[in-house]
Amino acid sequence: MTGSSVVARRDGRIGHILLNRPKALNALDLDMIRAIHAALDGWRDAPSVHAVVIEGAGGRAFSAGADIRAIRGLVLAGEAAAVETFFAEEYALNATIAAYPKPYVALIDGICMGGGIGISVHGRLRVTSEAGLFAMPETAIALFPDVGTTFLLPRLPGELGMFMGLTGARMAGADAAHAGIATHFVPRADFAALRADIARDGVAAVAGYARPLPEFSLAPHRAAINRCFGAASVAEIFSRLEAEGTAWASETLAGLRTMSPSAVLWSFDALRRGAGLSLREALAAELELTRHVTRHPDFAEGVRAMVVDKDRQPRWVPA
Repeated sequence: MTGSSVVARRDGRIGHILLNRPKALNALDLDMIRAIHAALDGWRDAPSVHAVVIEGAGGRAFSAGADIRAIRGLVLAGEAAAVETFFAEEYALNATIAAYPKPYVALIDGICMGGGIGISVHGRLRVTSEAGLFAMPETAIALFPDVGTTFLLPRLPGELGMFMGLTGARMAGADAAHAGIATHFVPRADFAALRADIARDGVAAVAGYARPLPEFSLAPHRAAINRCFGAASVAEIFSRLEAEGTAWASETLAGLRTMSPSAVLWSFDALRRGAGLSLREALAAELELTRHVTRHPDFAEGVRAMVVDKDRQPRWVPA
């Protein structure tokens, strides 16, 4: 089964999905979401398919996330039903991946953000390389950490999840493995051989390629992250960062102040609430939240500033 933006085919013991929109950094549109879902449904009960492997084409990105520019266009056109359809089907795919009865292996080489995390992190095996780059940068466009990350992020060690969710901080591949977002670290030079061995021998091949992790680059800041982002409110997070008096805290605070203030607030609440929800409950809550957030003026403005015009000068309301 092939398509212009997704190529799904059998390869030995696996079903292989290639995200094939490299010029757009494999950003997900609705057709891609539907194609991935259809492939998974087709292989679910196929006895000859032992596992699924998904990866991105082009060498720059696994997937940079949802096609947020297109979603903004729907919002501006007043197409609320189409916006809801996109998020509903994206989140349904996330739930399908999490519950899939066969091993689901994401080979994550390059950028993996937003919706790219949604189609990778809920799978059983998440293999990344030194070129992996993970982030949930949604507060910069006045959205919130979605695709099930209101469930995932609160379950990362300490307050790493709140830190990532509010600041949009980027993690390199090895750091993502330290944090539990990825499960294995494999040099990108070995990815082709790894894929071939999984197709021939099954997912047990992954263990043979995994390499020891270098030191966690956030290790010097873990205590401060826990102190500051474990606060009971956004205002208290800001206060604690100010009180730290370190270069890291100052940089973090400056970054937070560029985000949509409204998005930081609703993201904080969504992440705290997600700690007590199942994945399906979290996805349902996220879908409900999208109905409100995408109608807030900050969403269209944030996407304009960061994705469309790229002037990096959003005018938040309220500022």
